[in-house]
Amino acid sequence: MLAPPRTVVRREGGLYALERALQRRGFRVVAGADEAGRGACAGPLVAAAAILPEGKRGEVPGLADSKLLTPAARERVYAEVVARASAWSVMIIPATEVDARGLHVCNLAAMRRALASLTTAPEYVLTDGFPVDGLGVPGLAVWKGDRVAACVAAASVLAKVTRDRIMVEMHDRFPDYGFAVHKGYITDEHSAALLRHGPCAEHRFSYVNVAAASGRVNRPPRARRPVPFDGQQPLLFDASTAEPPVFPDAAEGTVGVASGDQPQPSPMVGEDEAMEGEKR
Repeated sequence: MLAPPRTVVRREGGLYALERALQRRGFRVVAGADEAGRGACAGPLVAAAAILPEGKRGEVPGLADSKLLTPAARERVYAEVVARASAWSVMIIPATEVDARGLHVCNLAAMRRALASLTTAPEYVLTDGFPVDGLGVPGLAVWKGDRVAACVAAASVLAKVTRDRIMVEMHDRFPDYGFAVHKGYITDEHSAALLRHGPCAEHRFSYVNVAAASGRVNRPPRARRPVPFDGQQPLLFDASTAEPPVFPDAAEGTVGVASGDQPQPSPMVGEDEAMEGEKR
């Protein structure tokens, strides 16, 4: 039996080379998925998925890994992705669910939900860094996928811009923490505010630095978030009970808040115990 021919990824294809190679092998609809906020200790985890059309229309001006773009450039690329994408979706996982289910479990679930929400079914899926099972189509986890695959880079921009907008709005509710500046990631200013004011409802109590500031560091990660008294209003604002944020371009794609009514127990993940976020 003859082995199938190798797929050649042409270097001159740049950011689009991997998708073009898959399309030459018959996978015409390739989706990319990525997340934003994994390393933050406050705010939601946001995952996005995107399918870019073949040809020139799918070549997005200025597209790159969202972390390499300025805020203004990200906004411009976001608008281009929304206008050009065959399908796109964004899924928002509140901090409460990250605390209840664990970061890694939520990260995979968010990408899975974002991909499942696409209005066009993909034939192949590229994800950034982590393999996502249960999709019903072949896929590949690509190391630094947002720098080598256009559809993953597009998803990274969708996720990052969506999350940044949420954190700017969150600053209006919790002005003591500077969310509009650091977007919930750990900085010296954010750490100082945590020590001065203690955590708010949008902090992730399963993270060790937030638990330390709340005096709950000796509790298991999933038992650190304060529970409201019976019959009383919650002591803390819970993003999972809020309406999904409204974005001007939402009619072109899918934006949703994902919150499990009955979080399932999951294997312990090292990041739940020691995750302190990425310094930004």
